[in-house]
Amino acid sequence: MTLPRTAPGRARRWPARGRLGVDLRTALGVVGALLAWFALAFLAPAAVALATGEPPWPFLVAGAGSAVVGLALRRLTGERPPLGVREGFLVVVAVWLLVPAFGALPFLLGRVPQLDRPADAYFEAMSGFTATGATVLTDVDALGTDMLFWRQLTHGLGGLGIIVLALAVLPRLRIGGRELLRSELPGPVEMESLGATVRGTARRLWKIYLAVTAAGVLVLAGLGWTGLDRRMDLFTAFSYATSAVALGGFTPDGDSARGLAPVTQWVLCALMVVAGVNLLRLYRFAVLRQFRAGVRDEELRLYLALLVAGSAVLAVELFADGVVEGFGGVRHAVFQTVSVMTTTGFATLDWSGWGTLAALTLLALMFVGACAGSASGSVKVVRHLTLFRFTRHELEQAVHPDAVLPVRVSGRVVDNRALRSALVFALLYVLALALGTLCLAVDAGGSAPGNGAFTALGAAAACLGNVGPAFGELGPFGSYAPLGTLSKAALTALMLLGRIEIVPLAVLLRRGYWRA
Repeated sequence: MTLPRTAPGRARRWPARGRLGVDLRTALGVVGALLAWFALAFLAPAAVALATGEPPWPFLVAGAGSAVVGLALRRLTGERPPLGVREGFLVVVAVWLLVPAFGALPFLLGRVPQLDRPADAYFEAMSGFTATGATVLTDVDALGTDMLFWRQLTHGLGGLGIIVLALAVLPRLRIGGRELLRSELPGPVEMESLGATVRGTARRLWKIYLAVTAAGVLVLAGLGWTGLDRRMDLFTAFSYATSAVALGGFTPDGDSARGLAPVTQWVLCALMVVAGVNLLRLYRFAVLRQFRAGVRDEELRLYLALLVAGSAVLAVELFADGVVEGFGGVRHAVFQTVSVMTTTGFATLDWSGWGTLAALTLLALMFVGACAGSASGSVKVVRHLTLFRFTRHELEQAVHPDAVLPVRVSGRVVDNRALRSALVFALLYVLALALGTLCLAVDAGGSAPGNGAFTALGAAAACLGNVGPAFGELGPFGSYAPLGTLSKAALTALMLLGRIEIVPLAVLLRRGYWRA
């Protein structure tokens, strides 16, 4: 393939890939650029450390390491051809493996007592960047302000995605960036909605993401300033708003949302609901004033309907079991439904002690997720809608085999490629869940906290769906610390799979991917 000329009459050809079907040098060059950019993220916690009298060097060393590795990769690979589809899969997987590794370094270098083991530090960092919210900390209050800030910042950076932010600010990633953006955005996103340029789309996504976060910080901080919730100082407001918009779940203390004022819990509910909407459509609503598109959006309508239905079912179950009573019970039911379905993982009550039916309802909500194009994990509403329409289509086709019955979502025909993609994802999701549950069951033996089929299934579902807290001792006010090394490794892998939506890693594991 002949690329742009370097001089009149002379064409330059890129080096052949050789026997490999993927250009490793091109992929590693992009990974290097992303790591070099990611090094800047460590400056903020270093500044917080200086302001609070803590040593900033753990963050500076980690940032320097990320920069050195990134720049070395860029220098070694040199100028490369545009990024292809194959290379895009490798870049996504490599970045999501390496970023948490560098993100875990401050915990290790700072000798944080509860995160002084590499497996624990990597688990916590992976949970932060994937906006999962699972933790191995047993005493969150023991962390210094600098480490708490870094922990929350991992949610903010990872919620929408490191790669999406890099596409917004790095002009050199525009070439081939469309494949990266499609791989990075959670859920099936319509390519025509990505706009004329990748960089412009990425910037719009981050503008709406930051705007919602800033609004959340201001509202929550205002509750503290007015005395409606005296716990809400500026740092606490930043922490909760960042987690809510990233649909993460980390908080600056081990109490999650239990000790917050009722009005604060309602504000967090609203933030989570808004953050669960497709950010591209949210941009159209807020900026372009295209309100009619929202009315026609079946995914958005089903998302809101499921939140209402889930809240009603959970409220009835909690009242019937005697767990809650009065209007406060409605608040708790709504909060838990919104938190679990949007895969945030906040909690106002310890659901690990609830009855079987209520626990099963929460487990079912873990498999729903929010809208595609949000920071949510799990399967996503649009996939459920697509699979339901496809099932109905197949049943109708069995009765009327000669009829032409296209599958439609929001008035648009879903092509066969999108249908296959939804089916493959659902199958891979179930397979990953089964393997993760098996690893937990094998590692638990007869005495570990993860013992028991339901607890193991809940933990695997919570990490694969990027929800975070599960059931039993792994619940919202518990910790994953007592689990064995195999269990933590399996759950870390599930968090990664949930964030990159399985397919990129599954593609890399195929022999045909590496063949020319």
